[in-house]
Amino acid sequence: MKSFFLFLTLCFSCSITAQFLEKHKNLKNYNGYFDFHYNEDKDEIYLEVDKLDKEFLYVHSLTTGLGSNDIGLDRGQIGNGVVVKFVKAGNKLLLVQPNQQYRAITDNVLEKKSVQQAFAKSVLFGFPIKAAKEGKFIIDVTPFLMQDTHGVINRLKAQKEGNYTVDKSRSALSLERTKAFPKNVEFEALLTYKGEPTGQHLQTVAPNTQFLTVTQHHSFVELPDNGYKKRIFDPRSGAMFISYQDYATPIQESITKRYIRRHRLEKKNLNESVSEPKEPIIYYLDPGTPEPVRSALLDGARWWDQAFEAIGFKNAFQVKMLPSDADPMDLRYNVIQWVHRSTRGWSYGASVIDPRTGEILKGHVSLGSLRIRQDFLIAQALLNQPFAERDDNYQPMLEMALARIRQLSAHEVGHTIGFAHNFAASTNGRASVMDYPHPTVTLKNGKIDLSNAYDTKIGDWDKVTVAYSYSEVADDKDEKKTLDNILNNAYASGLRFISDSDARPQGGAHELAHLWDNGKSAVEELDNVLKIRGVAIKNFSKDNIKSGEPYSVLEDVFVPIYFFHRYQTEAAVKLIGGLNYNYATKDDGQVIVEAVTPSKQRAAMKQLLLTISPEHLAIPEDKLQLFPPRAFGYGRTRESFQGKTGVGFDAISVAATASDMTLGLLLHPERASRLIQQKSLDNKQLGFEEVLDQLINLTFKTKINDSYQKEIMQAVKANVLKHLMNLSKNENTYQQVNAIAQHKLVELATFLKTQKGDESITAYNAYQVNSINQFLNKPESFKALPSPKIPDGSPIGSFQCSF
Repeated sequence: MKSFFLFLTLCFSCSITAQFLEKHKNLKNYNGYFDFHYNEDKDEIYLEVDKLDKEFLYVHSLTTGLGSNDIGLDRGQIGNGVVVKFVKAGNKLLLVQPNQQYRAITDNVLEKKSVQQAFAKSVLFGFPIKAAKEGKFIIDVTPFLMQDTHGVINRLKAQKEGNYTVDKSRSALSLERTKAFPKNVEFEALLTYKGEPTGQHLQTVAPNTQFLTVTQHHSFVELPDNGYKKRIFDPRSGAMFISYQDYATPIQESITKRYIRRHRLEKKNLNESVSEPKEPIIYYLDPGTPEPVRSALLDGARWWDQAFEAIGFKNAFQVKMLPSDADPMDLRYNVIQWVHRSTRGWSYGASVIDPRTGEILKGHVSLGSLRIRQDFLIAQALLNQPFAERDDNYQPMLEMALARIRQLSAHEVGHTIGFAHNFAASTNGRASVMDYPHPTVTLKNGKIDLSNAYDTKIGDWDKVTVAYSYSEVADDKDEKKTLDNILNNAYASGLRFISDSDARPQGGAHELAHLWDNGKSAVEELDNVLKIRGVAIKNFSKDNIKSGEPYSVLEDVFVPIYFFHRYQTEAAVKLIGGLNYNYATKDDGQVIVEAVTPSKQRAAMKQLLLTISPEHLAIPEDKLQLFPPRAFGYGRTRESFQGKTGVGFDAISVAATASDMTLGLLLHPERASRLIQQKSLDNKQLGFEEVLDQLINLTFKTKINDSYQKEIMQAVKANVLKHLMNLSKNENTYQQVNAIAQHKLVELATFLKTQKGDESITAYNAYQVNSINQFLNKPESFKALPSPKIPDGSPIGSFQCSF
C-alpha cells in the first residue's frame, strides 16, 4: 500500500511539473550544472533544483560598468564569491549562505552542529516552489537575478552620486552570456537604475544621469573536490591568506586558522626534478585589447612562468588570447581584461576563492586603459624637447609606457595567483614585480635616459613567493621544514618583505617600504630625483608638445616633472621618526624592530628641507612665459595645476601646494609622537623640537632677496603656521607634541614682532602675529586655509582585491 501511494505521489509530482512547463510555450532549454528554461513571453528563467542541501559557489559580477574610476563600478568587476546551498522550507526553497567564518573541523557531528547554531547564517533569497518532479524542484529565479546584488545603489549613495532604485520596467534578463555548462551555469540581467544624480562624476560618464544601465552577472558553480591541499600561511611569505575560527582546535593551539590563497597546481611526476603539471594555470587576455598593448600585456604576464620553472614546473603558467567563443565572466577562465574609464584609475587583480580552503578558482585582472597614456606623458615631460625636429618622434615615450604596461601586467596577475604587495623590494634592486615601481631615470652625459625605466623580468622575491606557495613536497612531514628553509634562505640573502599598511606615506614609519620609490637609500635617491627634475625643468620648452597643440597642453605636460619628486619625498620622510622592522617569527634571525639611526634621520631632514626651499619650488621665470591662460576647449582638469589668480597661471600657489605636500608628511601627528618617544629612549636621536627648529630657521629666519622667491617663501610660511596650529590642538598626539607646537607658535610671534623689512614684509609679519595670537586666544575657532589640492598624478598601477 505504501508503495502504491508513493507511486501516486511521484506521478502527481511529475504531472504538476509537466503541467507547469507545458503551459509555457516556446521555452528555451539549457542543460548543465543546473538545468533551466527561459520563457521569452514572460522574460523569466525557471531553474530546476536537484541538489538540495548540497553546497556550491555563488559569484556575482558586473559585465558592464559605469566607466568612472571615482565611483568604482567597472566592466568585469568581480563581486563576492560565497558558498551557498538550496534548502527546502515548506513551499519554498531558501538559498542559504552558511557561516564560513566559524567552524568546527571535526568528525563529531554534534560539535559541528553546536558551532553552526551559535553563529548566524544568511538566507539570500526565498523561492516559491512552482513544481516538483522526482526530487527536482522548479523555481522562478528571475526575481533573484534582477536584484541589485552587486550593490550599485549603495555604491552610488556612498559616493554621494545620488539615490537610485532598480527600475523594473527598464530592466530585463540578458541572454548573450546566459549559458549552461556541466560544472557551472551563468546568468545575466540588464538592470536600469532610476534616480536623481547629486554628484559630479556621473555627468562625465552617463548619457542620461536619471537612468543608469549596467549588466549584472551571476554564476552558480560546482565547488572543487577535496583533492586540494591547504597550505599554512606564514607572514614572511608574501602570500595572501584566508582565515577562520576553528572551535575544534585543542586549547593549547590557536583557534584562528590561516591558509594561503593559491591555484591548484600539481606535477605529473612528483619525483622528477622538472615536470609538466597535471593541469597548467592558464590566463587569457581580453581580445579587445589593441596592439601594441596586447603584446606587452602577454609578455609581462608570461614572466611568471620563470618563477614556476625555478621550482621544477615546465609550462605550468601560460598566457593565451581568450577564444572568440569564450566568456570572460565564465568562472572557468582566468582573464586579463582591458578596462576603459573616463579618468585614470587603479588597475587591480581580483580572485574568486573557495572560502573553505583558499583555493583560487578564477583570477580576474582589470587594467585601466588610460594608465599607459600617463606613462607616455611622464616620458614626454622628462625627455629633452622630443618634438623639436618632428611630430612623429613618439617612439621613445611609447617604449617607456609599454615597459610599464608589461610590469603592470605581471603585477596584477601576481595578485590573482595569490601574492601581496612587497614595498621593500625596491631596496634590493628590482626584487619583485609586486612593488609599485617609479620609473628609474638616470643622467648620462647630462641628458635624461629612460632606457632602464622598468624591469623586464620576474624578480628574485617573486621566485621566493612562488616557491613557498606552489612547491610540491613529497612527504607531508617535511613540508614545514622545507617551507621554512625557503624563507630563511631568502632573508639570509638580504631579501625583504613589507606590505601595504607599513608602506603608506601618511604616518608611515618603515625605513625601507615605500610606494613608487627607487634605490637602496631613500635619501640618496631623493637627491638623484631632484637633480633629474632640475634637468628636466631646465630643458623644458615648447618642443615638449607637437606642432599645432595649444600651450595649455604644454602646461599639463609640465605637471608630472614639477611634482616628479613627490613619491621619493614620501619615501625619505618616513625615515623621520622611522623604524626598521620585519614580520619576524621567533628565532628566524631577522631584525625585530629598531629605530632608524640618528644620522639617517638627520640626513633625511636635510634633504627634505630642500623640497620646501624657494630655490627648489620656484618655476623658472622663462618657463612661466610658456603658460598662458587656458585655451578655449582646454579647461583645467583634476590633473592640472590649480591656483588663485583666475585665468592666469599661479606660480605661487603651485609652490604652496608642493611645500604643503612635504610639510603634511613631515608634521604628521603620528610621526611627531614617535619623535618624542625615540628622543626619550636615545638622547642622540632627532627630536620633534629639533625638527621644528630646523623648519622655522629655514622659513622664518632665512633672508631672501629675490622678490619672486620671497613671495613663495611667504606661502611656505603660511603652511608651516597651519601645520603648527593643527599639531598644537590635535587630540591624537602626545600632549608633549601639543605643548611644543604651541610653544613654537609663541616664540614665533615674539620673533616676528622684532623683524623689520619693507612694507610688505612688515605687513605680513603683523598679519602672522595676529593670526598666532587669535589662535592662541581661541584655538577652537581656528580653521586652516587649505593649499590648492595637488594634482592627481600617482603612477597608478595596482590595487589588490580578492574575494
